[in-house]
Amino acid sequence: MEKPLLFESANGIAVITLNRPEKRNCFNQQLLAMLFDAIEEVSRNDAITVAIITGNGKSFCTGIDLSVLGKEDLFDPRGDGKEYPDVIGACHKPVIGAINGHAITGGFEIALNCDFLIASENAVFGDTHAKVGIHPGWGMTQLLQQAVGRRMAKQMSLTCQYINAEQALHCGLVNEVVPAEKLMPRVMEIASQICAVNREMMMTVKGVIEYRNHATLEQAYANERSEFKKWVEKMSEMMKPK
Repeated sequence: MEKPLLFESANGIAVITLNRPEKRNCFNQQLLAMLFDAIEEVSRNDAITVAIITGNGKSFCTGIDLSVLGKEDLFDPRGDGKEYPDVIGACHKPVIGAINGHAITGGFEIALNCDFLIASENAVFGDTHAKVGIHPGWGMTQLLQQAVGRRMAKQMSLTCQYINAEQALHCGLVNEVVPAEKLMPRVMEIASQICAVNREMMMTVKGVIEYRNHATLEQAYANERSEFKKWVEKMSEMMKPK
């Protein structure tokens, strides 16, 4: 029996593949537990600099496997009280979403929690929480409006209509759209570019950017200046003659 999630790592890049193509990569308890474990491995393993999340087959992830709803624990899949936003939020390394197909509802939330998204021309995005009567809980109401603006987020979430890859690019949801066969080569190229920079400073810059998530512009700007002064002092100390 195929594993519902595949994990590979080489040259500083981890590739996490949702692997239930016959179910359009909708998640059950086992897939979620393995996804959480994979993200924590990325966070823990010093040999890994950046991670990629993608899907096998024609879909990225279509959300909850409704056939196991009420039968399996999809809200605490490992029994440790952690949910997807907790796990990926604790991973300070870059995570790129390689969106190969449908990213729907909970699958859309998996994508939104990534640092940025590169989409295949076959990608489709949709928030159908209001249509199926399931309350969002992995950040849809906040992360979608952060990505596309409040008005567009309201239109997507209140109408439950899908948008294609070009529309997603137009509204700022994804960074790039590429032909399907070029998706993983392009994302691997970007991941390799991240691996090639100064890792310590890359992680610092990522953290300074994300500081804005819980601060005003003025506070975030002050934080950057403060961190810059600390870096100057550190460099000055290192350059002093021994």
